[in-house]
Amino acid sequence: QVQLVESGGGLVQPGGSLRLSCVASGFTIRNSDMRWYRQAPGKEREWVARINSDGLTTYLDSVKGRSTISRDNTKNTVYLQMNTLKPEDTAVYYCSAPTVYSNGRFQGPIWGQGTQITVSS
Repeated sequence: QVQLVESGGGLVQPGGSLRLSCVASGFTIRNSDMRWYRQAPGKEREWVARINSDGLTTYLDSVKGRSTISRDNTKNTVYLQMNTLKPEDTAVYYCSAPTVYSNGRFQGPIWGQGTQITVSS
């Protein structure tokens, strides 16, 4: 069974940092395009960052320079390091894989359950 489990969210003051983790099971992240999304209250879900199978990273403009997406293939885990957090970063953050190969077939999109980041003083 393919699965993504996020962790690392929490309450942080403006200017603080958090590192989100996304542990994958049932497939190998090394061969997959992995993404982070977020959804703020009353807003549409938006894409935040992406790392492809070659390690190329791209970011939403509003988090560029403050965020780093990375992966540890040995742990089958994707990370999102977020620095200089702002109140507008408050949202539920989701890990996602558009397409994965598992059990002899392609599946997806795969979504985690989300982890909440609240930025407030």
